[in-house]
Amino acid sequence: MQAAVQGERVVGRGRWGWYLYDFGNSAYAAVVLLAVYSAYFQNEVVGGAQGTRLWGIAVSIAMLVVGLTMPVLGAIADFTASKKRILLFYTTITCVFTAMLFFVQKGDIVAGMVLFILAEIGYRSGQVFYNGLLPEIAAPDEIGRVSGNGWAIGSAGGILCLLIVLPLIVIIGGTFVVRLSLAITGLFFAVSALPLFFFLRERARPQALPPGENVLTLGFRRLAVTFRHARHYREFVKFLLAFLVFNVGIIIALDFAGILGVVLFGFDQTMLILMMILVQITSVAGAYLFGRVTDRRGSKNALFLSIAAMAVAAAGIYFFRSQASFFVLASLAGFSLTGVQSVSRTMVGQLSPPGQSAEFYGLFSLSNQISAFIGPSLFGGVVFGLAQRFQGQGVAVALADQDAHRLAVWLIVVFLAIGAIMLWRVDERAGQAAARVAVAEKRT
Repeated sequence: MQAAVQGERVVGRGRWGWYLYDFGNSAYAAVVLLAVYSAYFQNEVVGGAQGTRLWGIAVSIAMLVVGLTMPVLGAIADFTASKKRILLFYTTITCVFTAMLFFVQKGDIVAGMVLFILAEIGYRSGQVFYNGLLPEIAAPDEIGRVSGNGWAIGSAGGILCLLIVLPLIVIIGGTFVVRLSLAITGLFFAVSALPLFFFLRERARPQALPPGENVLTLGFRRLAVTFRHARHYREFVKFLLAFLVFNVGIIIALDFAGILGVVLFGFDQTMLILMMILVQITSVAGAYLFGRVTDRRGSKNALFLSIAAMAVAAAGIYFFRSQASFFVLASLAGFSLTGVQSVSRTMVGQLSPPGQSAEFYGLFSLSNQISAFIGPSLFGGVVFGLAQRFQGQGVAVALADQDAHRLAVWLIVVFLAIGAIMLWRVDERAGQAAARVAVAEKRT
């Protein structure tokens, strides 16, 4: 049977390998999703509200693919003890197709969408198996701190990658350097990920396949079992539903931050990178602080604080118009957004039974992908619809585009508020007790 590895401590090179993977992983998020490619695609490759709509569609397609595949692959990974191998496959996909974004130029809309979708599928899928390793390297009393450290070190990786590409963009300028920064990011991620694959030993042991089964049929059967089991973990299910809702707001903020900076505040590429460096710095502080709050006050309380701060930052985008104000709001968003993501990941680890971490993180990923499918497509569609309506009323194209983006920001606040209300109904202690009961049952 698979070893119940949850609760053991892993230190040294193995844990640092896990941290350094996030170091490169966050570079992808900082450059591709936030500071460079999203704005480049919207403004240069496509242009206008149509660029926002197509960006939302591209993100949603990637999330749909990940959402359909990850629960089954998560179950397979747990049974076969192959989280690292599958993580290597998806990491390779991410690095290769991120580097290939270098070839996307003005008007290459289809290529720009396809290459990004493939890179995004690799990035989002890899996170499932990376997260699934968390309960193997941290005991329950330190999982919040270890998760927070991972986010903090990851944010530092985003900062370093941005600092590498910023001088090139400032000194040389032009779209060639913007595209070159994407190839640099793919290489940066690949190098940073290597220590995990060399030094972190996956301690789960594979189980023998039952007669007449293969890994695919086994994956679906295990997934069905997981859904049946999940029904017995009531608080885990309630948390997933709450996460699905408030995460829609988080996803919108993540995927459209660069576009909002360009459209609403007139940021150029250099200012976007400077803003994202500031965001990454505040993310380090947020990951550190909310990791400590989680261990001392519980995951639920830490989540409430981070969601509330994120809602304030999003609402401020509607009311403030100066570039300086957007720097402040983006810093607050970076501080709180990392807290939401890190603490949510921690809470899944705390509510998951041992030996099923990849399965339950697969369900967590499914919830995340549903959010990521709804959020970008909804935001992009609303922006495009509002812009068309305003233009029909005689508003100039540029102003209509700005007004549409500014009004659509309230979608972030609404989803955060509804999700927080649903989170209030989650009994964190009861959920952790249910996981402990599962431990006791497996040991008897």
